[in-house]
Amino acid sequence: MASTFKNFAASDVATTRTLLHEAIPVTGTIVSGTYKDENIKYFSSGLFTSVFDYPFLSSSANHIFDITAGYASDSVAPDESPLAGASSVQNQKKINIYNQFAQVLVGSDVNGNIQKFDQDGNITAGGTKMNSAFFISFGRLLSKDEIKKGSFTLSLFTSNSLGGGYYTDPGKRSGLQVIGDYGAATSYFVNSPTGEYALLYTGSADAGDTSKSVGHLYYQAGVAVITSSIFPDNTPTITTASLFSSIPTGSVEDVFVSGTIDECANIIRYVFNDLNFNNTTELNSTIYFCRANTSEYNYSSNPTYLNSSKIVVKGENAFAEPVSYITTVGLYSADNELLAVAKLSEPLKKTPSNEVTLRVRLDY
Repeated sequence: MASTFKNFAASDVATTRTLLHEAIPVTGTIVSGTYKDENIKYFSSGLFTSVFDYPFLSSSANHIFDITAGYASDSVAPDESPLAGASSVQNQKKINIYNQFAQVLVGSDVNGNIQKFDQDGNITAGGTKMNSAFFISFGRLLSKDEIKKGSFTLSLFTSNSLGGGYYTDPGKRSGLQVIGDYGAATSYFVNSPTGEYALLYTGSADAGDTSKSVGHLYYQAGVAVITSSIFPDNTPTITTASLFSSIPTGSVEDVFVSGTIDECANIIRYVFNDLNFNNTTELNSTIYFCRANTSEYNYSSNPTYLNSSKIVVKGENAFAEPVSYITTVGLYSADNELLAVAKLSEPLKKTPSNEVTLRVRLDY
């Protein structure tokens, strides 16, 4: 316990913010077949599909992301046929999924109505809406505090022949396209309740042309929203007979009507080729400059510092300078309660002829 305390001046305390980034690669083989779907977890609710990096029953498995799909209650396919309707499989669940993500990521208007995902991000101006979409929610293990802007790329095939998963016949896939948040490092939106997001494009050449946007990437929420119209109308349905008793046929929009949410998720899984992004960990620090001036901390309250009223470290030389060795820094509250302790790697000599400044950093 210290016997003397020194208060910090305003110039003795500083704060800093550091962003740490980690590269996250996810190969398509993990998502679409390496473990023959043993790393894919389905739930009785049928609301989403979870992807793990290893068979999910293993204690070493890590959750990567969830995939789900939904549409607005008044959504229509490109051919103007309605997606929502009493005859659509899991109709209300798909509407609820869309509304849940829209309410969290887009928010409500002044009348309390849930707003739709806007293709160009300019919600108040109207414009084209993404009425049906896939939602990929990344685990915090991957995205950490947020996804780094301008680092996201997701490559998908636009076609995969019916009944052929990746591990069954990779040759059945074609039409590779790379989706990314191109240009987002300097151009992104802040009108989402969850923070910042950017538009996704199918190539860097399209960046800035909002009419060619195919989705949104929400950085702090760790969610990618991809419009279902990214796939051509003639894209075959992608499911496996071993998992489902009936296999919808036709385009992706047909699956949104006649398929389950899990079957919609399989569309993304079986055309998944590669995913890369950098996550971000925000490290906030408070730095304390602990200053020992010439006349300070030259003595010690340690009982062994004195022997017969003589300073031990001075030896027999009565005219030598008093000396002490700093080994520990303690940070105290206003009422002198010890809050934190910092240890030096080796004792630091302190005499009236020198000054010492110790830099103590607290990260949180």
